[in-house]
Amino acid sequence: MRPDEGVTMELPIPAGIDEIDSEWMSQAIGSPVSVLDVRDIGHGLGMVSSIHRVTLAGAGAASVIVKMPSLDEAARFNAAILRLNIREVGFYRELAPQCPVRVPVAHFAAVNPDTHDFVLVLEDLGSLRFVDQVQGMGPDDARRAVTELANWHLHWWEAAGPIVERGIAVSIHDPIYPPLLPPVFAEGWARVESTMSVPEPVRMAADGWVGALPRLLDSLGRSPMTLVHGDYRADNMAFDDEGRVVLFDFQVLGESTPAGDLGYFVTASLAADVASEVEPGLFDLWRDALHAGGVPESVTAPMWDRYRVAALFCVCYPLIAARGMDLADERTRALLAASFDRFARATEELDLLDLL
Repeated sequence: MRPDEGVTMELPIPAGIDEIDSEWMSQAIGSPVSVLDVRDIGHGLGMVSSIHRVTLAGAGAASVIVKMPSLDEAARFNAAILRLNIREVGFYRELAPQCPVRVPVAHFAAVNPDTHDFVLVLEDLGSLRFVDQVQGMGPDDARRAVTELANWHLHWWEAAGPIVERGIAVSIHDPIYPPLLPPVFAEGWARVESTMSVPEPVRMAADGWVGALPRLLDSLGRSPMTLVHGDYRADNMAFDDEGRVVLFDFQVLGESTPAGDLGYFVTASLAADVASEVEPGLFDLWRDALHAGGVPESVTAPMWDRYRVAALFCVCYPLIAARGMDLADERTRALLAASFDRFARATEELDLLDLL
């Protein structure tokens, strides 16, 4: 069944977190439990969904994570028009069992393709080690994350087409992007400009981004392509006791150049001074892992240029997200400020303005 065909189950999709009671949760996880506490844990993380930790009593799990649509109308619009909820539910229902990187167990996953309402009940991995994206990821963790990213790319190398056809991912070639991204980007950029101080390199890149979009999309859509996570950053991962990545948030699954994930990870997740020091080594680590997995050197030869294009394209991520974010929230503003500082570094050191 395609994820956008809906879920044939008697258990309804709740309209909001207040509708998740003990009876519903017991059916969702398949074990009798009582809901003891519900706590919002997603605010300020740059999410376009609401995320809650639900504490339980009974024979099942002690707690679970519940993910549902955002209450913000702009965020809900972004999610609907970009099929974000359909993608993520599809991932957990069809791709998670074969994923080469550890992901949370999904106890329940359902989406309404007409309203884009959805609910995910996920394994709570809050005991793992998280890295605050505002603080930035250190070199050792970054190397672990890049190695896992290469494993992800290799697993679906040149094999994302059928996943796109099933509606679980969206190709960078999808006709929705050229008309949709400019106005959504512009609205987010206007909100940021009116409320925050932005480094000049970011301002220059943002002012020229829409005009460069056709060229950026063309470059990101050249073969070889793979399944990309689309939002591979520190706030969307944790590390287990053995240092392995545990990955979250699959709403932006796509078919694109693998360099896109890497460019976004480095420019979003590493403090500017750390990125300056380790960026070339991280790129080499990722490229060498692809070679070890059987990708010829001739295929990876253009990847540095595409990495630069991806870094420029990624200025859209925080600005599009800002359209539906609470810019009065302290953590949200800190996350955006860190993103802009890191992108300014990339703009100067990678000569990204030359690509406009």
